[in-house]
Amino acid sequence: MNPKEYSEKERALYSGHSSCAGCAMPVVTRSALASASEYNIVASAATGCLEVTTTIYPTSSWGVPWIHNTFENAAATISGVESAYKALSRKGKINKKYKFIAFGGDGGTYDIGLQSLSGALERGHNFLYICYDNEGYMNTGGQRSSASPFGASTTTSPAGTVHKGKEQWRKDLMKIAVAHNIPYVAQATIGNWPDMTMKFKKGIETNGPAVVVVLSPCILLWHIKPDEANTVSRLAIDSCFWPLYEVINGRYVLNYDPGKRKKPIEEFMKPQGRYKHLFKPENRHIIDFIQKRIDEEWEELKRRAEFDKAYIKSNSESEKQGRN
Repeated sequence: MNPKEYSEKERALYSGHSSCAGCAMPVVTRSALASASEYNIVASAATGCLEVTTTIYPTSSWGVPWIHNTFENAAATISGVESAYKALSRKGKINKKYKFIAFGGDGGTYDIGLQSLSGALERGHNFLYICYDNEGYMNTGGQRSSASPFGASTTTSPAGTVHKGKEQWRKDLMKIAVAHNIPYVAQATIGNWPDMTMKFKKGIETNGPAVVVVLSPCILLWHIKPDEANTVSRLAIDSCFWPLYEVINGRYVLNYDPGKRKKPIEEFMKPQGRYKHLFKPENRHIIDFIQKRIDEEWEELKRRAEFDKAYIKSNSESEKQGRN
């Protein structure tokens, strides 16, 4: 989907919501709904920024059937709706084709909602789960989540004289989702909008559960300017803090490799106030540690993608020889 096609899509998330100026979350949501616009959509959203900014009583910005559930059960709710749809379809009470999307922030996905998501993936429900990952609990004041990066300062992992921000490495939700052996898992961000919408489209058309984890910069938590979300997202990609890749039926596909244009992690961190304490001379070793870990994870991802690419090519050639 190109920007012109997107602009011509009927809006399924309308303006007038109360999200912060420059927030990436409405872009993520609108893009996902536009990518699925040819279908009848039912959406659920966990308690969080998306829910509170789009449904201030008595108004709603949603143009599709939408369900608010508690913090922890967006995936359970949408899997129940999907099961009801199948049952009613079998009885001939519904003749239209529906698709189902659940939205959750990192707090409602990585942490509080992880068991609900895991159960829905394991049961094999046909739905798309989108995590808009702003790396903290922004609906309740900017506390750290398990998605918050190492070294980032939050209200519950503040940088001070003793502690230098969060002291744990962020949880890898992608690997957790992949471990459920589902058909489609992908990582995206608004910094590459065509890639993100392509992954939403693939996710909604997948037969079975699909998960797309989207880096969604938060103006308040990241301490960036309202017009910097896209720029910082791009730096996340180019520094390999947030690689763009898919896992299709268990096989890794790398969507973008910056190659020699790969940027040091500090270029991603510099615009963000949550990392400003790390740029003091005495904390340089923390940035060096983060860079080393990012490099190791990037090389591991590339090796896995290259192995799977060779595997797929080998199988394809064997099939051709068999047909001949």
